[in-house]
Amino acid sequence: MSYPALATRTAVVTGAASGIGAATARLLAANGARVALLARRTGRIDALAAEIAATGGQALAVTADITDQASVDAAAKAVHDAYGPVDLVINNAGVMLANPLADGRIDEWTRMIDTNLTGALRIVRAFTADLTEAADDGRTADLVNVSSIASHVSFPDYAVYCATKAALTQLSTALRTEFGPRDVRVSAIEPGLTDTELRGHIDNPALREQLGGMFAAIPTLGADDIADLIAYTASRPRHVNLRHQVVLPTRQA
Repeated sequence: MSYPALATRTAVVTGAASGIGAATARLLAANGARVALLARRTGRIDALAAEIAATGGQALAVTADITDQASVDAAAKAVHDAYGPVDLVINNAGVMLANPLADGRIDEWTRMIDTNLTGALRIVRAFTADLTEAADDGRTADLVNVSSIASHVSFPDYAVYCATKAALTQLSTALRTEFGPRDVRVSAIEPGLTDTELRGHIDNPALREQLGGMFAAIPTLGADDIADLIAYTASRPRHVNLRHQVVLPTRQA
């Protein structure tokens, strides 16, 4: 998959330790972008950075916890020290936890809200000046938020996860009214059933089994499919904003 327009870009990818984040980082780097890999798992992103470098790409591993403001501030400084301002921000980090709301799992609710919504906001705050500066200079500037079809499709026992993804999609819509007039593009991508580590987060045996049944019944999307869509979105001409894209496995559609 070749996207020559990405060759001049400097990108930040959150949740880069696995799944969609890792696949996106690989693809961006393969197309010439400099990529900052943000995630909590240092060993994973160090290995990915080495893998990218071995194939001729440029990648910087930055250990970061997006639920912690000081960690995000330190990560932004590390990125700026190494690469200067960025012009492509991919908010991909997320967690999916499932239990009936009546179980009262405040620990899960807090973790999902802090990661999927507030964490995304922390990243936006950290790099807004970079994006607007790039746009002011006449360069392409993108914020891509990886949401989910759970933002508009209801799944029993996933109420809080659905709510966080609905909030992320709505945030994208609202940010376009602020960023669009400044020539910064904002895109929301909503994948359907995708084979990533997300399903491993669920600690409810019955719900894990139920989700496993869905994966067995439906040929799913892969992380590379979503990475390709992100790269395509960011490689469009500067005046084109692919604002909201839903991508599903054919049998789920």
